[in-house]
Amino acid sequence: MLSFRTPRRFTSIITISLTVVIVLGGCVRPNPAASNFVATSPTLQGVPANPAIPDEGTPIAGQLGTPVPDYNGEPTADAPHYEVDTENGGALGSHTVAAGETLGILAQRYDTTVEELMNMNGLTDPDLVHVGQELRVPGVEIQLVIGPDFKVLPDSELVYGPAASDFDVRAFVAGLGGALATYQEEVEGQMMDGPAILQLVADRHSINPRLLLAVLEHQTSWVSKRSGVNPVPNLGYSGTGAPGLYGQLSWAANLLNLGYYGRAEGGLRGFNLDDTTQITFSPFVNDGTAGVQRFFAAIDGANLESWQQATSPDGFYATWNRLFGNPFAYTFEPILPAQLTSPEMELPWPAGETWYFTGGPHGAWNSGSAWGALDFVPPGEQVGCLQSDDWVTSMTAGHVVRSGNGAVVIDLDGDGFAGSGWAITYMHLETRDRVPLGTEVNIGDQLGHPSCEGGFSNGTHVHISRSYNGRWISADGAMPFVMSGWVSSGAGAEYDGYLTRGNAVREACVCREEVNAVAR
Repeated sequence: MLSFRTPRRFTSIITISLTVVIVLGGCVRPNPAASNFVATSPTLQGVPANPAIPDEGTPIAGQLGTPVPDYNGEPTADAPHYEVDTENGGALGSHTVAAGETLGILAQRYDTTVEELMNMNGLTDPDLVHVGQELRVPGVEIQLVIGPDFKVLPDSELVYGPAASDFDVRAFVAGLGGALATYQEEVEGQMMDGPAILQLVADRHSINPRLLLAVLEHQTSWVSKRSGVNPVPNLGYSGTGAPGLYGQLSWAANLLNLGYYGRAEGGLRGFNLDDTTQITFSPFVNDGTAGVQRFFAAIDGANLESWQQATSPDGFYATWNRLFGNPFAYTFEPILPAQLTSPEMELPWPAGETWYFTGGPHGAWNSGSAWGALDFVPPGEQVGCLQSDDWVTSMTAGHVVRSGNGAVVIDLDGDGFAGSGWAITYMHLETRDRVPLGTEVNIGDQLGHPSCEGGFSNGTHVHISRSYNGRWISADGAMPFVMSGWVSSGAGAEYDGYLTRGNAVREACVCREEVNAVAR
């Protein structure tokens, strides 16, 4: 029987208390439902309706004037990432826990009790099960399938990295004049058009915008067509919590990240496709391909046949080729150089102040990305989303390449693009007094006030994360945060963790106490 190792990361502890966690300075996972779905379909001046694309043999990007690199050959198979058992075609009583599943839900599905599941699996706490955890369950024949060896796209086309530095979402979308070009929707109180929404999701998740466009085109034809398409955006999720284009794209981006980072560093080896099929990633595919495979397994009604088609050369890969040419022509390697080290930084508030460590390593943006973020709240008695006059300050010198929608992003290498080299993201900074785009900053310069702006948060705080070449860097991995001598580490569960400096240790806590007080 195949055995999935429980991921050390991306285990998103499923517990009843999750919904009330982090009211004080809490960074709740950014929620697609934060979009107030008020959509319109105006006719925009200057946007042609479905312009002719005369040469079906040439990628659309090339016909619109976007350079398409040449590629000859085939991508080589990865050295095996792990070993898999190819002997067994089925196994009795195996279930891999998916996001949102609890022992209570599984007991109902398999007509048993929570107590029986605990006994079968040697569990002592009914509230602690993990995404990706393999559980024994009674009376179910599970079909075990090894995923295809076919590579869909390189890692550098999943992350928003150097290969996408010159790609202009708005120009590409306008050139085609599809439904995306004319769509509008209110996101977090601001009316945005389709290209702006897609760019926002790409920025927030650090997902390559070419990938999001290809997913949208494959699922809806919204990129290339204006007529004959569903007027309501649906990438494959019809449940609650993901209305509108922002919600659907955020849902897709999170799953793409989940497959990529879960496979790359979280021990994720596979997933349940439906109640009777369990997929193991081929050990010979790259993590970017794993991200695409994970996404197509999650769409409504997915089964083994539809999933195999979507992840084959004639599926999503063909859609990408039609838009942009061969994805492997854009390969940028390595994303993380072998000798890379994290820059040393100062704590993100003024010297002499004490703030409080409320969130240990957790999703850099949404739950599927690397556990790359830490949360801090300012001093005081405030609880909840209240205006603060305290200042978040720059941890490094650099250039402000994004300032808006609650975020300030500092580029450290000076090239003006967050997806190359090191970049630091500061999230939930209030619009009032926020540092303008294009500003050069030094260590200690004021960036803005902590707040709840941007995504979904139920307490005023600052959320900080790092990326290198567009790839999120885990706060509990080989390159932890080092801030004023404080070093981050994890405790095995999302939002749990420590800061250590010499013999001093501070533990993340939803409180303002000595245990999590950090002085600069």
